[in-house]
Order: sequence, then C-alpha cells, then structure tokens
Amino acid sequence: MDPIAERIAGEAKFILDTGATVRACAGRFGVGKTTVHKDMRERLPRLDAALARRVGQVLDRNRRERHLRGGEATRRRFAALGTAEE
Repeated sequence: MDPIAERIAGEAKFILDTGATVRACAGRFGVGKTTVHKDMRERLPRLDAALARRVGQVLDRNRRERHLRGGEATRRRFAALGTAEE
C-alpha cells in the first residue's frame, strides 16, 4: 500500500477510535493540521467514501464543540493562577 494511503487510513482510524481533534491527530502522526484536513476532506473520500463520511461526522462535531474546549482551557488556566472567580 502507498505510504500516504497508509497514513490516511491510520489518521482516519485514530480519529474514529478516539474522537480526536485535528490538532491531536496531527501531533500523533507528525504532520501539520493542514495535512490532516486535506487527508480527511480531499484524499480519504477518493479512497473510501463511507469511511470519509464517518470521519467527517467526528470532525464536524469537534468543530461545533471547539469553543467549549477553548473556554474550559481558559478556565483551567486562570484557576491554576488563582485568579478565577468560581
């Protein structure tokens, strides 16, 4: 199998198994976020359309929830500094 196709399949499996964000997937595979986006949105549909739809659902959910994760990270940051109002 082509090394790029192997990476794409690995990324897709990782995202489906863990619900990982694009950033987490990029870090795990040692590639950039742009590469993961291109792999999942352009290359994967050409390899396996059904798998691409399932991965797309996870990516869409992560995108809808990202503002919540950002807010939580900010809350934890300021709580650690001792300046958070509970």
